[in-house]
Amino acid sequence: MDRGFFIILGAQFLSALADNALFFAALALLKEQHSPEWHLSMLLWCFTVSYVVLAPFAGSFADSMHKGRAMMICNGIKLLGCIGMLVGAPPIMAYALVGFGAAAYSPAKYGIITEYLPHEKLVAANGWLEGATVGAIIFGTLLGGMLAGHKVSDWLLTTGLAGHLSPAEFAIAIIVVLYLAAAWLNMYVPRLNVILKPLALRPSKLVAEFWHCVKRLWQDPQGQLSLGVTTLFWGAGATMRLVVLNWAVIWLALTMQEATQLVAVVAFGIAAGAVIAGHYIPLKRAFRVLPAGILMGVLVIAMLFVNQYWLAAFLMFVVGVLSGFFVVPLNAMLQHRGHMLMGAGHSIAVQNFNENIGILVMVGLHALMVKFFSSPVPADAPEIVKTLFKAGGMPPMYTIIIGFGLFVAITMIYIQRRYRRGVAAGIMHD
Repeated sequence: MDRGFFIILGAQFLSALADNALFFAALALLKEQHSPEWHLSMLLWCFTVSYVVLAPFAGSFADSMHKGRAMMICNGIKLLGCIGMLVGAPPIMAYALVGFGAAAYSPAKYGIITEYLPHEKLVAANGWLEGATVGAIIFGTLLGGMLAGHKVSDWLLTTGLAGHLSPAEFAIAIIVVLYLAAAWLNMYVPRLNVILKPLALRPSKLVAEFWHCVKRLWQDPQGQLSLGVTTLFWGAGATMRLVVLNWAVIWLALTMQEATQLVAVVAFGIAAGAVIAGHYIPLKRAFRVLPAGILMGVLVIAMLFVNQYWLAAFLMFVVGVLSGFFVVPLNAMLQHRGHMLMGAGHSIAVQNFNENIGILVMVGLHALMVKFFSSPVPADAPEIVKTLFKAGGMPPMYTIIIGFGLFVAITMIYIQRRYRRGVAAGIMHD
């Protein structure tokens, strides 16, 4: 990998670092404003919905100009959302604007990789890119939790800044600097000699073109399975972050800052799994990693048998390793098939559309459970309802964790069987 690739990687890392730190800073701001608990899930939901709404347009936008310029514009949109939160805009709406920029940024950041490198380097490049993204999740999680924590709050009191900035607002101000640093790096992203596709101005044409790309990728045997796995992974991964936070606070009795450290441990594991896959799994063997996804779902259920912090951290690391190991090769396969079928930007937009529908559905269900089952169970409710849902509290952790783990494992078993049938029919390679 050369200097140009690492400039792209650095720009992506800083931008993703700011996105993830801002999530936890926004959570802290919601708590300072005494917002309802279910707003936690809605914060992530509103960020993600932009990926679905903008999907028909984001790929065309990315393919209509040099990817470095597209990344610069989108980073500016995210910066505006961050500043909006700082000057008093509702956190959920401001974070939704950040999501708007992130949704348009994604086809550019992944598309430039497929344009910049030969296909035989895509798995290794995805290992680096996913490792950097997950590293940004790790350090963004830790940074957001630290900046909005008690130590920074005490420091603000000693410096006299507490009267001007709350801990959450101070965290957001620091994150503004991160977005500015990412914008600076975007200026040096390589300008490639590629054919640009004119951006159609009629939304109906863009939607029709996008829908054609969606059907084309889902009808491709390799694209279909890759897309199914990555959709499951990102939907489950987003929900997993919320599940781990609740599990750590309720089940393990940890503070929110300690709970965010467990989320970071999962991300460490994903980064390690991504690097391992990048080194040892060639693109033509991408589907051999499917059993790791099944094992990951089974290990999620093992969370119920853990009540010590060190054991919880180890389990979260192993779950993360399995996640990174099975998703990186399949993500590379999906990018390769999409690039061959329809172009880099369009294929990433289709991928984002499907993956973020998965996130919206799973995170939305989580938000509904928190919202509607936080009140006491009616006295005349059926006995099964009283058993599953404790009166006066959230659904028991065992219900959420078992359901989540089984869903992931069973879905991966189904995908594995579809792959085996494809190999037997001669439409896929073993």
